[in-house]
Amino acid sequence: MLSQHSRMRRGKEFEAAIKRGKRAGRPTLVVHLGISGEGSPLVGFVVSKAVGGAVTRNKVKRRLRHLMRDRLHGLPRGSLLVVRANPPAASARFEQLAAELDLALDRLLRRRESSTGVHK
Repeated sequence: MLSQHSRMRRGKEFEAAIKRGKRAGRPTLVVHLGISGEGSPLVGFVVSKAVGGAVTRNKVKRRLRHLMRDRLHGLPRGSLLVVRANPPAASARFEQLAAELDLALDRLLRRRESSTGVHK
């Protein structure tokens, strides 16, 4: 599970990532990445009622938190990352969610590197 100190909780952090950050979409999810300061990366999740009932939404959130735990080290310092689940996430297999999350993150991080001139 993703640690408590890595979870985004404030509305202003969600807003900064969504409104001022970059976005990459996949059929099951949309990922927003913003950079704010030099702190440790924070991750937030948005799973609306369009995804399904409470049980389904919580299952999707648990899966996404578990997936992000292993990917948190790859985010730059000061990252504000919001993962928004789309309705197809409810029926997606764990492996499909993982693959689409990886594709979206890779796309965002490559776009960030090319725009800032930062290379690994």
